[in-house]
This record gives sequence, C-alpha cells and structure tokens, in this order.
Amino acid sequence: MFQVIKTEGTARRGVFQCAHGTVQTPVFMNVATRAAIKGAVSSLDLKEVGCQIALCNTYHLHVRPGDPLIREMGGLHKFMHWDGPILTDSGGFQVFSLAGLRKIKEEGVTFHSHLDGQIIFMGPEESMQIQSHLGSDIAMAFDECVENPAPYDYAKASCERTLRWLQRCKEEHDRLNGLPDCVNPRQMLFGINQGATYEDLRIWHMQQIAQVDCDGYAIGGLAVGEPTEVMYQIIEAVEPHMPKDKPRYLMGVGTPSNIIEGVARGIDFFDCVMPARNARHGKLFTWKGTLNIKNEKHKRDERPIDPDCNCPVCRNFSRAYLRHLITVEEMLGMRLAVLHNLWFYNELAAKIREALDSGTFGAFRAQYSQALAKPAP
Repeated sequence: MFQVIKTEGTARRGVFQCAHGTVQTPVFMNVATRAAIKGAVSSLDLKEVGCQIALCNTYHLHVRPGDPLIREMGGLHKFMHWDGPILTDSGGFQVFSLAGLRKIKEEGVTFHSHLDGQIIFMGPEESMQIQSHLGSDIAMAFDECVENPAPYDYAKASCERTLRWLQRCKEEHDRLNGLPDCVNPRQMLFGINQGATYEDLRIWHMQQIAQVDCDGYAIGGLAVGEPTEVMYQIIEAVEPHMPKDKPRYLMGVGTPSNIIEGVARGIDFFDCVMPARNARHGKLFTWKGTLNIKNEKHKRDERPIDPDCNCPVCRNFSRAYLRHLITVEEMLGMRLAVLHNLWFYNELAAKIREALDSGTFGAFRAQYSQALAKPAP
C-alpha cells in the first residue's frame, strides 16, 4: 500500500497504492470541494495540470446533491468523471468552521446547514456511511478541530473524544467495506491527530491513534490561527511517533514554503484551497515568488505569467491578456489563473520528488523555501 523508497534526513520519498491508482509522494492533493475545482476546472483539466489525487468535501456533498444520489450514480469517481484517487474529508472541519451553529456531544455533532438552517447530525458512523456512499479511496476519520489557541482542558477532552470517535470510525468502516453492495470495498481509513498546540497532548494522542490499525495518519488542527513556527514545532514533536510505514498527511497546508518545510519534517500528503482561491483573486505563484496580476504594471506586459513555467496558460497567453480578463471579471480569466496555480503546485511537488530522488532536497529547500514566500521582483 505504501512504501518509503528513499529518505533525506526526515524527508521521505514514497509510493502509495490504492484502488484507483498509484501515487508518487510527496504529493499535493487538489481540492475539488463539491466534486469540482472552483474556477470552472473539470476533472479533465486536472489530468492536464498533473493532479494525482482529488480531495472532495464530505459535508458539502452530503448537503448537495446528497451522498445517496452520488451512490446511485455509481460513486464519486463516475459522477465527476475522474478515474484517479480521491480523498474525502470527514466533515470534521465543518464542526470547526460552523462553530456558531453546532452542538458537540459524545454521540456526534448536531449543527445547522449553512444553506437553509436544516438540522444535521453527524457522528463517526454517519461520516463513514456518507464516505462509503461516495466511494472515495481514502476516508478520513471523524474528528474535532479546535481553534488555536484553545484552553488546555478543552483540547485534552476534545482529543480524548476524537480517539473514541476514531475507534468507532474504524469499526463502522470495516463493517461497510464488507457489505456486498459497497461502492469501493477497498476504501482506506486515515486517522487524525489532534491536541491543539500542546506538544504533550499531540504526542499522547498520536501514540494512541497509532494503535488503531489505520491505513495512514494525518495531523489536523493546524494552520487555524497559530504562528507558522508553532505549526512546525508541533509537526516535529508528532513525527517521531507516527508509524514509519504509513503515509502522513498534513491537513489544509499550505503555502509553497509550508509544503517544502512540511516535507523536510517527514510529511507525505498535503492539501490546501490556497492555489485556487488566490488565483480567483489574481494572486499567482511563480518560481521567483508571488505575483498580483491585477497590478497596473502588467497592463502591457507581453510575457507569460512565469517564463519558467510550461503550463497551458503560460504557453499561450500574456500577462496583459490575463490581467484584462480578471479586471473585467471574465470567467475565462479566473479559469486560466486557477489552472496556472494548480500546475505550479503539482509541479512543485514533482520537483520536490526529483530533488529527493537525486539526493539534493536540502539544496532545493535552501533555494526555494523562503524565495517562494516573497513577491516576485
């Protein structure tokens, strides 16, 4: 299922296999929240920009169009015409983001739909059932993500409850995979480490969930308010306690620099809405740093977004044209910007893998980690 084929320090180069294909790691997962990338990007486009895994949102697909309908249509792969791996989150992040509309109990969480206020209950069993209907390759365990900073006693009680929820997820997941009409009987389950920014809670929780036989393990609850250096410290504290033979996923992170630094600390999987979200507002990523295409200086610029980029946008269109499209709010402008940023993120992951293959990741990190976080000259 997962093999580490090379290391450089704590950084790992691996190969992950699942029902819908083989994934080279480290990998960036492209976030297709509602079974599509925001910005008029289809599954066919994902192939062109080098996407290996699409990530879809359990809560949003449960609300619309409904997981029973997707199951009826043959599962998420068939529904969105994507034959590669899919990871579905558990809905746990919505427990965090809908804080004003929720009530958490041992059984699960009751909250109001962000669409119409309808009451929804989701617990470990319900999350597993929805994800089973979707037929994803990787299902995430139901957890609670707490805001940072969080009171110690609350964070402790929360990660203890998340451990109990994981045990219930595992039992229900195994049951569902054994059903004769299961959409994807080879669906995997990843557990999630929580504990806010308290190293002792993080370590304890990781040690506990590692005893539950999951197919991979994620670090959740970071990049939600804490300083970047604190996030790195938590990863460093947790990593030694994560199983060496299982994939490691840092949820919801992040910038190009975050990804490079995450890899340096032993992470294999990443996801973030940042490349698509920033693109829709005209912020683009290049190998010389970030670029705001809306700036007046690009009005007559005939160059591509990035002369060092081979994406379909940079091969065919100028900065001046893209700036015009975004300025007049043409949908094509948003689409082209999203395609470029997704290509960049997937290319970043590919270059990281190349550096690990050649034993030059340290040099790659030194050259790009800080440079990519700055505006392009």
